[in-house]
Amino acid sequence: MGKAPEKIPEQVLAAYYDTDNDVFLSMASIQTSVRKACASTLIDEQCVNNGLQILAIETYHIFALADLPFHHKDPFDRLILIQSQLEHLKLASADTVFTHYDVNLFWQ
Repeated sequence: MGKAPEKIPEQVLAAYYDTDNDVFLSMASIQTSVRKACASTLIDEQCVNNGLQILAIETYHIFALADLPFHHKDPFDRLILIQSQLEHLKLASADTVFTHYDVNLFWQ
């Protein structure tokens, strides 16, 4: 969870902590978090304690970027978008640019 928990909508936190849900964190998200102190420790703890799964960036994700409209300029956000689409995952994000894509948004 990249933002302070008090800024994350209650329904998103509830879904995150619901053990019936599979929760994934894209490697693209991890890249943007490495600058923050203790990010790797926090991610490791979430993997162990809450079943967080790391979603690897695969070659088919990279190749699919060519067909993704260029509404969003950030390359890591584009990777997260394409992973969400290809893996049929619900995306939790407050980024309003994501609404321009055919993606299942949970946050908006």
